[in-house]
Amino acid sequence: MLFLALGGSGEIGMNVNLYGCDGKWLMVDCGITFADPGLPGVDVILPDLSFIEDRIDDLVGIVLTHGHEDHIGALPYLAQDLGVPLYAAPFTAGLIREKLDSEGIADKVKLKMVEPNRPYKLGPFTVNHIPLAHSIPEGNALVIETPYGRVFHSGDWKLDEDPVLGTPSTAAELEAIGDKGVLALMCDSTNVFNDAASGSESAVRAGLDSVIGAAEGRVLVTTFASNAARLHTLGQVAEDTGRKLVVAGRSLDRIIKVARAAGYLKDFPETVDFDQAMKLPAREVMIVATGGQGEPRAALARIASGSHPLKLSKGDLVVFSSKQIPGNETAIGRIQNQLAGAGVQMITDRQAHVHVSGHPGRPELELMYKWIRPEILVPVHGELRHLTEHARFAMEKGIRRAVVQENGSLIRLAPGAPSLVSHEPVGRLVIDGDVILPADGSTMQERRRVAAYGQVSVAAAVDKRGKLAGDPQIRTQGLPVEEDRDDFIAEAVAAVEEALDSGAKGDKRQEAVRLAVRRTAVRWTGKKPVVDVMLLAV
Repeated sequence: MLFLALGGSGEIGMNVNLYGCDGKWLMVDCGITFADPGLPGVDVILPDLSFIEDRIDDLVGIVLTHGHEDHIGALPYLAQDLGVPLYAAPFTAGLIREKLDSEGIADKVKLKMVEPNRPYKLGPFTVNHIPLAHSIPEGNALVIETPYGRVFHSGDWKLDEDPVLGTPSTAAELEAIGDKGVLALMCDSTNVFNDAASGSESAVRAGLDSVIGAAEGRVLVTTFASNAARLHTLGQVAEDTGRKLVVAGRSLDRIIKVARAAGYLKDFPETVDFDQAMKLPAREVMIVATGGQGEPRAALARIASGSHPLKLSKGDLVVFSSKQIPGNETAIGRIQNQLAGAGVQMITDRQAHVHVSGHPGRPELELMYKWIRPEILVPVHGELRHLTEHARFAMEKGIRRAVVQENGSLIRLAPGAPSLVSHEPVGRLVIDGDVILPADGSTMQERRRVAAYGQVSVAAAVDKRGKLAGDPQIRTQGLPVEEDRDDFIAEAVAAVEEALDSGAKGDKRQEAVRLAVRRTAVRWTGKKPVVDVMLLAV
C-alpha cells in the first residue's frame, strides 16, 4: 500500500493525495491554491497531475472530503481529462456540480453522491465517509480499507460539541474505528502549534452579538463564503441585533443556494438588495461580504475603494470573522488601510471572539490519537514546519511511528515498516486567461522578466547593404527612463546604427542590435530589459 501527495504536504492548500494498492490508485481531493505576486497575471494555481496521468488506466476514482476550494477547486479544469467518477457528500457534490456547470462539462464528468457510514468499493479500496466537524457542512474523514490495512484520512476537521450545522461522529464512534485497527492516520496539521482547542462554532454568536449590537452605524462582516455554519450564525446575529441582512459576493450567493438545496440555512433571513440597504438607516443594516483575505476583485475590496454600490463611511464597522491566511497579510493590510482612511472601525479575531478555526489544536489532536490509535501517523495539510512538529508531537503522545513526507514523496505504508520508495515529480500549473500552463514554463518566465526588468521593442528597415533605410522605431514598456525617454531613445537609435555598421550578417546582425540596445538600457537604468528586435529587409 502506497501513499503519495501531489499537493498539500509542505504547503497549506492545493490538496491532492493518492493511495496505491496492487497497481491501482485512488485520488483523495483535487484542490487549488492562489497565486502570489511571483506569477503576474495569474490568480489560480493547479496541481500538476503528471504522475497519475501517466497511470490513468489504473485510477479508480476521486473521493472528496469536503467542499473547500483547496480540496475541490481543480476539478473543473482537470476532472474531465482524468475520466473517472467523483464521489462526494450531497453538499460537496452540489458545489462541484455548480463548478462543472460553469465550465460546461457537467454532462461529461460522473458525479456520485455518497452518504456517511455507507461503504463503497473502488477497485481494491473500500471507502467509508466519516462525518467530522469543520468550517463547512459535511466535512468528512475517510476510512480506506485495503488488503494491507486500514487508513483513517482525516481531511480538514475539528472537534465541536455544539456544531451549528451537521452532526459529526461521536467519540464512541471514532473509538470503534480504532478498535478495528488502523494502520495509518493521515492527519490535518494546520493548527499543530496551537495549545488550545479551536472552540465551538456556536460560541461565536455571542461574540458577534456583542460587537454588532454595540455598533452605531452600518456593519459589514466578512467571512469565508464556504463557511455555511458562519452564515447561519450571521443570520441569527442580524435578527438578534435588529438589522436587515444584505449579501455581497457571487460566491456567497452560490453557497447559500447550494446549502439550501442540501437542507441547510432553512431559517436564513430574507435579504435586501443593495439599493434598499443604502436607503435604510445605517443602524439597521448588516452586510455580509466576501473578500476578507484581501482578494482584489471581491466585494470588500470594491466597497473599501468606493467602487461598489454598497458604501461605508466614518463610524461604520467592519468585522473580520475569519482567520488571516499566511501570505495574505499585505493584501489584507491594503484594504484595512483604505477602510481606516475612511474612518471605518475594524475588529478582528484578535480583539473579540468573532471567529473559531475549523482545524484541530493540540488537545483535539491528542484525543484523535487516543480514539484512532494508529500504528503510523502521516502528517498532511501543512507547511514543512507544521508536518515536522506534528510528527514530533504525535510521538511524544505515544504514536509509535511518524512519517514526515512532502509533495512527491512516495511512501510504502505496508507491508513492513513504512519507508520512502522514491521522489516523484510534482509541480504547479497556472490558469492564465483560458489557458493552463506550467508555472515554471517559458510563458511565465518571460512575463516575470518583463515585470521585473521592462521591455524594449526595436523595429528597423535595412537595405541590401545592411544599412539603415530610415529611422529605427523604438518603444519601451516598464523601463524607468521617464522624463529622459527621448534622450534614451536617441542613444538607443545610435546604438542600433553602430551595431548594423559592425558588419554582422543574418541572425548575428539581429543579435548585435539586441545586445547594443540592452547595453544602452543598462547604462541608463541599471536594468536588463527584454529587448525584441525586428529587422525588415527593403
